[in-house]
Amino acid sequence: MSDAVTQGEPPKIATRHLAAVDRRHRILERVAEEQTIHVGELARILDVSEMTIRRDIRRLERDGFVRQTYGGATAHLTRALDVAFNARALQHAREKRRIGMRATHLLGDARVVFVGIGTTAEQFARFLPVHPGLVAVTASLPIASLLGTRPVEVVALGGAVRHDELTCVGPAAAATLARYRFDLAVVGAAGLSAVWGLTELDDGDAEVQRLAIERAARLVVIADGSKIGTATNAVVTSADRIRTLVTDDTAPPAELAALAALGLEIIIAGADDDTADASIDGSDAA
Repeated sequence: MSDAVTQGEPPKIATRHLAAVDRRHRILERVAEEQTIHVGELARILDVSEMTIRRDIRRLERDGFVRQTYGGATAHLTRALDVAFNARALQHAREKRRIGMRATHLLGDARVVFVGIGTTAEQFARFLPVHPGLVAVTASLPIASLLGTRPVEVVALGGAVRHDELTCVGPAAAATLARYRFDLAVVGAAGLSAVWGLTELDDGDAEVQRLAIERAARLVVIADGSKIGTATNAVVTSADRIRTLVTDDTAPPAELAALAALGLEIIIAGADDDTADASIDGSDAA
């Protein structure tokens, strides 16, 4: 016999055998609907223990999607983005976090940095070590908001805003870019291949990325393995323009070899990144 549902309460969902990432998607959906969530209620609805829910909330907070309050009993979104953006960000979240962290080691003595768009670039911004005099320019409103609370000069490009991604595009964004040169550009990718280079889904976003790359002395691309060897509709730049690619160990080895043959330094952000990495350079490619 099935459990009775108290009138007015959300029904229990049979999720005990769901993968953790799917359960976290459901938590984000509840947060988007309710703004505040309670551990006990979520445990009952999702049919798991309160300890499991607290563990999920801690993971979501670490990845920047929710913020815990008072003993882990409630959580709410840290920014008013569409839940679809958060759900996409959960895909390959661990890899994106490691890639973002590893890419911050490549900052060097750069003083003016262009930070691209997307969830992997957001992880880079989250771990970016700031120092006096650092200027970060971005077309991403979530990234500008994230960096804006820290001791760094932040420039949001302005212009028309794409509602689904909260990115700045169009002539006004281009005009702001024209006022800067960059020591370093760190950008994400919808696709990256030796044949088609760096590609994006939207041509407005691609044009902003193109302009920034043209004005950058050094280009680092950060992309999880699912993006490597794929191409989307809008070409941003050729692969040989890229100095360094930071990815993870799920990237296709043959495609990495092809990219390395073009002269790219390839850094694999691994399980210790958090502290360590493996790397390939063009001289190692067969």
